[in-house]
Order: sequence, then C-alpha cells, then structure tokens
Amino acid sequence: MRWYHYVAYFFGGAFLANALPHLGNGISGHAFQSPFASPPGVGLSSSTVNVLWGLFNLAVGYLLVCRVGSFDLRKTQHALVLGAGILIMSLMLARTFARFHGGL
Repeated sequence: MRWYHYVAYFFGGAFLANALPHLGNGISGHAFQSPFASPPGVGLSSSTVNVLWGLFNLAVGYLLVCRVGSFDLRKTQHALVLGAGILIMSLMLARTFARFHGGL
C-alpha cells in the first residue's frame, strides 16, 4: 500500500462528511451555505445547489476511497484513516456552521 492511498482515504472521508449537510439540507428543501453563495461559504444557496454540491462531494469521496488503491473496510488502518478524515472535517464543519445556526 502506497502512502498516497492513505492520503486519498483521508480526503475521501472529508468529502463524504461534507456531502452530508449539503444533501440533508438540499433534500429537505432548506437553503444552506455553500461555496457558490454570495459571499462564498457565508450566504445561502438554494436547495437545488446544495443537492448538486452534496452529490459532487459524494462522487469525489467515492472516487478517492473506492477507486484509489484497494480500500478494505475490514482493514483497521484503512478504516481509521477514513474515519480520521470524517472526524476532522465534521468538527471543522460543526464549528463553521455553528456561527450561522446558533451552535457551539
């Protein structure tokens, strides 16, 4: 296993985590922050934009995890690297979105 496979799994986890809030809000019809809003990441984008952005993140996450190397969820090291990407991105998203939605 090459080192860059682990980098791909880590960032794949980050993209998968980022897909969740955009898909969840988009599918439920809510406007939500996205890079395409004005100002980027602060303003709200439509639910359609969020569904598309969420699906893009899901596709990139899939490509990084399933098409780079030979990811095996039963291998602890693979699962830990993927989980670390999910955890770190989730914490970053929680802190970022908390500013706009009253959490922290």
